[in-house]
Amino acid sequence: MDVIGQLFEAAKAAQARAYAPYSRFSVGAAVMTPEGAVFAGCNVENAAYPVGTCAEAGAIAAMIAGGGERIAAMLVIGDGPELVTPCGACRQRIREFAAPDAPIHVADATGLRRTFSLDELLPFSFGPDNLGRQ
Repeated sequence: MDVIGQLFEAAKAAQARAYAPYSRFSVGAAVMTPEGAVFAGCNVENAAYPVGTCAEAGAIAAMIAGGGERIAAMLVIGDGPELVTPCGACRQRIREFAAPDAPIHVADATGLRRTFSLDELLPFSFGPDNLGRQ
């Protein structure tokens, strides 16, 4: 299975486990490390809205907990007619672990809808390199 296929399957499985009783909008995300390891996450809502977690943040946390350090590619899956791209906060979270040219794939249940580079989603980003870390 190719990279997009692996990420799609992992993100779709995570989306099915999302906890979204308030918005009823389930999102799944999966990241792949340069070594080929895949980690997934789903959105987890909370009655106190600010403490919910985005799918992308969950996938990144799973990657770190699993020993991964860098994101080579990511896929986000959500339903509806509009593209479900990472929110602004998650774009910055992704930037912490991904290079500006990292592909961010956006999908729905039928498959891939569009691919962006992180730089397209977060141009002129502030990242680890600004602080002397790479």
